[in-house]
Amino acid sequence: MLLGPRIGKYKKDGTPRAFPGHNLGYVVIGTLVLVFGWMGFNPGSTFGSTDLRIGIVAVNTLLSACAGFVVAMGLTTAKYGKPDISMSCNGMLAGLVAITAPCAFVAPWAATMIGLLAGILVVYSVEFIDRKLKVDDPCGAISVHGVCGAWGVIAVGLFADGTYGSGWNGVAGNVKGLFYGNAGQLGAQLIDVVVGFVWAWGVTWLIFAAYKRWKAIRVPAEVELEGLDMPEFGAYCYPDFVLSSESPGIGEDYEDIDLAGAAPRGTVGLPSDG
Repeated sequence: MLLGPRIGKYKKDGTPRAFPGHNLGYVVIGTLVLVFGWMGFNPGSTFGSTDLRIGIVAVNTLLSACAGFVVAMGLTTAKYGKPDISMSCNGMLAGLVAITAPCAFVAPWAATMIGLLAGILVVYSVEFIDRKLKVDDPCGAISVHGVCGAWGVIAVGLFADGTYGSGWNGVAGNVKGLFYGNAGQLGAQLIDVVVGFVWAWGVTWLIFAAYKRWKAIRVPAEVELEGLDMPEFGAYCYPDFVLSSESPGIGEDYEDIDLAGAAPRGTVGLPSDG
C-alpha cells in the first residue's frame, strides 16, 4: 500500500491488468517444494517423532493442501472455462497455511474442510484485493498468508476435537472448539486474529511510513520499465529476450565464422537490425 502499484497495473478506469508469470513450470515446482518443506514444518513442530500425534499432523497437512488445490482449480475452471494453474497453486498454499494452526488439533475430515474453504477464500480474496481495494499484490501473499492464515487460526476454535493439546499454554485438558462444546476457544482464537493483524500490519506500516520519509522504497520508473537485472545485478537474466543492436557473442574475434548458410536477417532464427 505504501509502495504503490506497479507501472501499468491499473488502467485509467481502475480495472487491473494481469501480469502473467514467465514460467508456470517453475511455479508448480516451487509449490511442490513448499509442500515438501511444510511436511517438515508442521510435523516437525511436535519436536520429536516420539509424539505420536506427528502422524495425524502429517496427514492433515497434506489433505488440506490437496483440497485447497482441487477446489481452486475447480473454481477457476468454472469462472474462466480453463483451470488457472497459478491460482490452483495458490489454493494449495492456502490449504497449507490454513492447516498450520489446527494441524494437531483436528480430525482428517476437518482438515479437508479447512483446505476446501481456504481454496475458496484465496480465489475470491485475490480478486477482492486486486479489484476493490486496488492493492497490487503480485503473488497473492495477502490472500494466501493473511486471509487464509486468519481462517486457519479461527478454524482451531471451530474444529478442535478435544483429542490433543492437554497442558498447551497452561490450559488444563485437551483443546476443544465450538463444534465440540467450547465457545471460549473460538473467542481466544478471534482475539488472536485481531492482535496479530494490528501488530503485523500496524507496526509494519509505521516502519515503512517512517523509512519512506528518508529513503526511496521503490526504484525509479525508468528502472522499473527496463527491469532490475542490469541496474541491480549488472547482468541480464534473460539476454535472449533483450533487444540489442549487437548480436551477443558475435564480435571482431569471430569474424571468420562462416555465415553463408545462415538465414537472412529478419527471418526466424536471427534478430533483425531493429
